[in-house]
Amino acid sequence: MAADEPLVLGIETSCDETGVGIVRGTTLLADAVASSVDTHARFGGVVPEIASRAHLEAMVPTIERALKEAGVSARDLDGIAVTSGPGLAGALLVGVSAAKAYAYALGKPLYGVNHLASHICVDQLEHGPLPEPTMALLVSGGHSSLLLAPDITSDVRPLGATIDDAAGEAFDKIARVLDLGFPGGPVIDRLAREGDPRAIAFPRGLTGPRDAPYDFSFSGLKTSVARWIEAKRAAGEEVPVRDVAASFQEAVVDVLTRKAVRACRDEGVDHLMIGGGVAANSRLRALAEERCERAGIRLRVPRPKLCTDNGAMVAALGAEMVARNRLPSDLELSADSSLPVTEPHVPGAAHSHSHDHDHDHVHEISKDNLYS
Repeated sequence: MAADEPLVLGIETSCDETGVGIVRGTTLLADAVASSVDTHARFGGVVPEIASRAHLEAMVPTIERALKEAGVSARDLDGIAVTSGPGLAGALLVGVSAAKAYAYALGKPLYGVNHLASHICVDQLEHGPLPEPTMALLVSGGHSSLLLAPDITSDVRPLGATIDDAAGEAFDKIARVLDLGFPGGPVIDRLAREGDPRAIAFPRGLTGPRDAPYDFSFSGLKTSVARWIEAKRAAGEEVPVRDVAASFQEAVVDVLTRKAVRACRDEGVDHLMIGGGVAANSRLRALAEERCERAGIRLRVPRPKLCTDNGAMVAALGAEMVARNRLPSDLELSADSSLPVTEPHVPGAAHSHSHDHDHDHVHEISKDNLYS
């Protein structure tokens, strides 16, 4: 770690985690997280209004905790990075507003960055600089994506994505059917270790010869598992929860790893990075390791804490922006709930008209809220 490497604070509020990270170059100095997941568990999922209020309450204490942990002053920072999208609009607004306030007060450059690109860049904190290009499989509650990133700060190309339920969303829904609570990923992972992944032959979506090779679909799998459970219950039979968990999980990770390895082969990339909350799943990690080794592909997966949403990943991408002299955002930066992954960061004020996609009204709503 060199003293001249950029020192950047990152703020992440795209969902229910208030994350604040501080990095110098590719070295993690602090990773402070305040989670509201226990509050949402009562409702069986994330409630956007509750998440936004929790971010408001947690923001300043979490930033102060991160600065103390890193042993630096806010005035030492070379930049402030924040997730500007995609995510929940209200939750994003809290983080963007805080980042703008700190950047303005401290006279530091502001970098609005993409949540998905940040999930890729966080691996630099664990395994060093990313290869170029990087092949990334991102799997979370809101996204299942295969991305090729020749340059993580300016060039991220989507190869495939979920067309319905994301993998993490499917885990939550099956956990609900099995009465296992929320979030579903960790408990299914734990129960699956005691079950038989071959006990029930659940379908593998979009794996036929005519299907899109890199897209994902878990809605049919979710329905199939739910109907299987309902049939057992209707017949008065006990549901073998561990076998269901193991068989369902195997169907998900089988498709994810199979498509990711295929993408690496097709694109001539000899390594694979896996990120996002579902990357903490033990079976996904094991099967990916096994298949990558067989295909001669090097696997990079950050430790579980860096896979879930956190401020460290935002700081990592912000530091890379500073190191590569990317243009900072300005104080017109707005939250964008549907920011496309092809925009790793948001430079300058022209952003609000820089792309055409659904939910552009979020820009106007954001400005009304922030500047009225």
